[in-house]
Amino acid sequence: MREWTRVLFSAGALTAAGALLLIDTGTKEYMRLGESEPQIISVLFGGDLMFDRSIRAVAEKSGEDFLFSCIDPTLAEADVVVANLEGPITSLLSKSVGSTPGDLHNTTFTFATTTAALLARHNIRVVNLGNNHIMNFGRGGLLETRAWLAGAGVRSFGDPDLPEEDRVLRADLRGIPFSFVNWSDWTPVGKPLASNGAGEPNPTVEQIMKEKEAGRVVVVYTHWGEEYVAPLPRVRTLARSFVDAGAAIVVGSHPHIVQEKEIYKGKYIYYSLGNFIFDQYFSEEVRNGLLLAATFDRGGLRSLIEIPIRLEQDRRTCLR
Repeated sequence: MREWTRVLFSAGALTAAGALLLIDTGTKEYMRLGESEPQIISVLFGGDLMFDRSIRAVAEKSGEDFLFSCIDPTLAEADVVVANLEGPITSLLSKSVGSTPGDLHNTTFTFATTTAALLARHNIRVVNLGNNHIMNFGRGGLLETRAWLAGAGVRSFGDPDLPEEDRVLRADLRGIPFSFVNWSDWTPVGKPLASNGAGEPNPTVEQIMKEKEAGRVVVVYTHWGEEYVAPLPRVRTLARSFVDAGAAIVVGSHPHIVQEKEIYKGKYIYYSLGNFIFDQYFSEEVRNGLLLAATFDRGGLRSLIEIPIRLEQDRRTCLR
């Protein structure tokens, strides 16, 4: 496990960086996350990554790595970073660069073919594809995304073109068997589902149960809800059903703001981490995001730290 520079003391303690330690379930004694200990892994979770529109324009002018220059040391501390890739990676021309809100293609995204390598350079090695923008350029855009990610060594889950069982990423990380499972409110063509699963037989719940029964640590990463508002009742119902089925943690994206967290049956539910890389600045809520620094062992979640981040108008994301 890579060394985290922060020291975990006890629940509610503040780290040197000001981040709040939420839990430390791994030991009754104080521990430092750099100590040699078998089968412990650090995973950093982030929210929505968007590399088109003005983000793409700045990257072309100042270099792609500029976007991460504030937070790269934090990303490098983790064994792996997991986030939501909010659009396809294709060789097609951008339709959103130069657009303004309300324009026809302002939310039609495609990311430069160098994006996959950019992710890998900054330790973002696992991405979610189950969202409302991944099909912005159709199945061809999705297939191209797969190829670019694979070529850069970035793994993915939630691929809407695959059957439910095959959307799961099963990976042994430092000897710990993980299953990354996606829930998305959108169909493969990017339209909201007529019924979003609450109160009905849910194939995602069934898949979580299968992964848990196989002895795997199940991480559920979602793309759900309504933008800029609190979690909807049916989203809360879904989240709790995922925990009931065996999820070690539920991490949400899509609303573009940090929503509340909940502890349900001893498991953490983060309804939305907000923006990670994005060009939204119209309120403090959309500018302020959250990273989660988690450690896991074979038993599940061991410790968790919240790391606040902020979108700067120069298009970098920095620690807050």
